[in-house]
Amino acid sequence: MTYKADFSDEFLKIAKKLKNKDPELFRRLKSKIEEILKNPEHYKPLRGKMKGLRRAHIGSFVIIFKIEGEYVRFVTFKHHDEAYK
Repeated sequence: MTYKADFSDEFLKIAKKLKNKDPELFRRLKSKIEEILKNPEHYKPLRGKMKGLRRAHIGSFVIIFKIEGEYVRFVTFKHHDEAYK
């Protein structure tokens, strides 16, 4: 089953900036989103205050997302040092 993508306002804002500032990282982000949509359960579930969310890495950056029925909601995309705050 392929899931449908849903993006938070924060995620869209970050992606828009990234498209202009770092096109290579943006291309890798798009590719990772396609991978996640094919099998989101493959990625590590988070714990503690972020329970219910999952994460995927692109180098030193982290995509944080949530599975909601047939949708995958992409919450944020940040550097590893900032992602879990």
